[in-house]
Amino acid sequence: MRPYDADAIASAVLAEFQKLPAKRKPCVRDNGIHEWVPLSGIVAKGPNFLRCLALATGMKCLPASKLPQARGMAVHDWHAEVLALRAFNRFVLQECRRLLAADDGEQPRPASDFLRRRADAELAAAAGGGPAGNARGHQQRQQQDEDGEEDQEERTWQRQPFAWRDDVSLHMYCSEAPCGDASMELVMAAQDDASPWALPGARAPLTATATTETAAKAPSPPLAAEPGQPRVAPGGELLGRGYFSELGVVRRKPARGDAPASVSKSCSDKLALKQCTSLLSAVASAVVSPRGVYLATLVLPASRFSAAACARCFSASSLSEWESSELLDCLPPGRMRALAGRRWGASGYAFAPVAVTTTQLEFEFSKTAVVGAGAGNEQETTTRRTGASNLAVVWTCDGLVEEGLIGGVLQGRKTFDEKGASAVSRRKMWELAVEVAGLLGNCHGHGHGDGDQSRAGDEDTGSGQTIASVLAAGTYDELKDGCPLLAARRRVKEEARAKALQGWLRNEGDGAFGLV
Repeated sequence: MRPYDADAIASAVLAEFQKLPAKRKPCVRDNGIHEWVPLSGIVAKGPNFLRCLALATGMKCLPASKLPQARGMAVHDWHAEVLALRAFNRFVLQECRRLLAADDGEQPRPASDFLRRRADAELAAAAGGGPAGNARGHQQRQQQDEDGEEDQEERTWQRQPFAWRDDVSLHMYCSEAPCGDASMELVMAAQDDASPWALPGARAPLTATATTETAAKAPSPPLAAEPGQPRVAPGGELLGRGYFSELGVVRRKPARGDAPASVSKSCSDKLALKQCTSLLSAVASAVVSPRGVYLATLVLPASRFSAAACARCFSASSLSEWESSELLDCLPPGRMRALAGRRWGASGYAFAPVAVTTTQLEFEFSKTAVVGAGAGNEQETTTRRTGASNLAVVWTCDGLVEEGLIGGVLQGRKTFDEKGASAVSRRKMWELAVEVAGLLGNCHGHGHGDGDQSRAGDEDTGSGQTIASVLAAGTYDELKDGCPLLAARRRVKEEARAKALQGWLRNEGDGAFGLV
């Protein structure tokens, strides 16, 4: 039995896209080519509402060789799924800012359908609370900890001033199967000859950063898997959509053979990792607890769904997350099985497998719909030309973000120009997090009341000051790799990549910028 209505989730996203102006949608070009584009959206299900919080379209990414020029202003990956996640994080931070800016110390305090302010008692009880809860004290305690990994997890800083509401679940709709492992059976089925490609000889391992055009090109034979572990590509090499018989491996974004190389991981791999790290980005997780910010459902069109591929890609087993009992014997074991039941102390991080389900609804600008639009007209069917749209769109439900992007920057702006930075770019997201932390440091309240009506007092203000001091890092790399407040998140990512997503190659080269 399906826990949620897949058609309703899909409809919530499709309805919001339909409201967008024509300039945000694919078109028919002057040369007669009909454009198509993938669409993704994040939907919240509350006690009395079902609302699309963020949506995006897009299907391209920035070449690895261009990353050093981005300086936090160009989005690296604007595939619809990834862009929708960035838009969701933008919405979350905007909601934090709205609540703080409207809190003048008077009752009743500003409310949100999605977030709640954590009370003083909850913050004080969190690991790292009290005098040792500041960034420096926490870092010293970690360095002095000799009690093992479990104790470190329990003592990790977890005093984010906001938390996701327990009665609100999160869902995602995608008009196409995510690129990478969750769609490899579809790629095989689309081939004139689905015979496995011959694998080339082994190559030397890649360098650590792999930011050149040669970094992610030719694949190598997979290593034999350890018992109970997924197969991996040797040397950390990333495949695109080629060598489709290699299943369960981390892949990069697919592209034409003559396209500049990218080390951006496939949407399948990024969504699989989000089952561990939550939907929150690094900067958002400094302000909002990850507890409960996980996808409950991923909705795909029935025409773009492979049960075997999704079970292998996302699940920890082939038994518990899949609704068709007749498929249980033939579904492969999930590549995330090494993390089954894993919880990282009291940090709020846990492996939360997503349930993948289907809808019969089709997005009007999907490739399936656009290509098949002339199916009833024989002349149209044989002459219609289609092409992928270069336009990506980002939207949030609060009305604060509605953007068109080309090449990872705002449509009509010069590439890598500061005025072209999207609201979901690294730079703009970091700036917003700093603004939120500043408001926290100056918040009103005296820590009285009960439940959601309790006022933010000393604990909340202290957390804001700690967050603000850490977000004032000199560079983005320093923020993500050295911030003690993000230590728990880094530990989760490292374990997920080591145990389930082997071969993950970091997309480096755009972290040396600062906000000053």
